[in-house]
Amino acid sequence: MHQGRIYQSPPVIISALFLRIRFRVLLLPLLLFLASCSETPESARVVRIADGDTITVLYADNTQEKIRLYGIDCPEKTQPFGRKARQYTSSLVFGKPVTIRSMDRDRYGRNVAWIYIGDTSLNAELVRAGYAWHYRKHSNDPMLQRLENEARKDGRGLWRDPAPVPPWKYRNGIRN
Repeated sequence: MHQGRIYQSPPVIISALFLRIRFRVLLLPLLLFLASCSETPESARVVRIADGDTITVLYADNTQEKIRLYGIDCPEKTQPFGRKARQYTSSLVFGKPVTIRSMDRDRYGRNVAWIYIGDTSLNAELVRAGYAWHYRKHSNDPMLQRLENEARKDGRGLWRDPAPVPPWKYRNGIRN
């Protein structure tokens, strides 16, 4: 053995090489997934509130876009707490600059996104206040689920109702 040099047997070198390759193989798909889900956040001003979970923003280039809030579902306008959800959304973002973190497009072509007022998530605030359900059909976000559980437990917003009807069931009832 030479002094000053560390000798590694071939199996150790091969094992380290294998781990590096395996790490890269696992990391690359994760990075690609994250890049596709979180486009560079954009800024815009909120110019319309359609309902609790749908807003319209105006970008700097004067184009408008309708945005559906990711991971949540507010009561419909004709449901109990539907108007209050819309009013709460309006009080938080109408006329204000927001940051948009796009996640997907829905079947109507709307941008489905997280909306931030500073560091505060509008999506999370609606669930925390009890004006939205965590929409588990389209999101498995543990924070949204925790916030819904807390709002239920504390009887906030729509959780004051002894038997609130989720909007997806309400919409299905209207269609049938």
